[in-house]
Amino acid sequence: MAKRENYEQRAEALLAPILAEHGFELVDLEYVKEAGNWYLRAYIDKEGGITIDDCETVSRAFGDKLDEADLIEDAYILEVSSPGLTRPLKKDKDYERNLGKLVEFRLFQPVCGSREHTAVLQSYSRAEIVVLIDDRPVTVERTNLAMIRQAFVD
Repeated sequence: MAKRENYEQRAEALLAPILAEHGFELVDLEYVKEAGNWYLRAYIDKEGGITIDDCETVSRAFGDKLDEADLIEDAYILEVSSPGLTRPLKKDKDYERNLGKLVEFRLFQPVCGSREHTAVLQSYSRAEIVVLIDDRPVTVERTNLAMIRQAFVD
């Protein structure tokens, strides 16, 4: 297991009880290097949305746990934030929450003559999604999805 994945798994284990205590869910956790700095980012959510105070509460408790465990050797910056309205669908619960809703997605390989679509998400499985394009169901392999998120139309 790579160092990055090890840090992410161990950090998630430290974060899980903090989120459970406050009724929050973990949307994503990543350990990445950008512009010469390492970042440990936790994206959290709850019904009704996350506030700055929620992020601060989790950041303080999580930071204390990380310092106590001393699990990351490198210097890093801890960020706890909301994933935002335009967050990508990653987990099954994200797909479940968006069934019957308009989603926008980009593909690695074109489907129906295009690599970009906005369509209604009809169903999903581990391997594929089914969307309505031009009022007909179209199956798209999940491995072909470069990005998918809920669409917001003006």
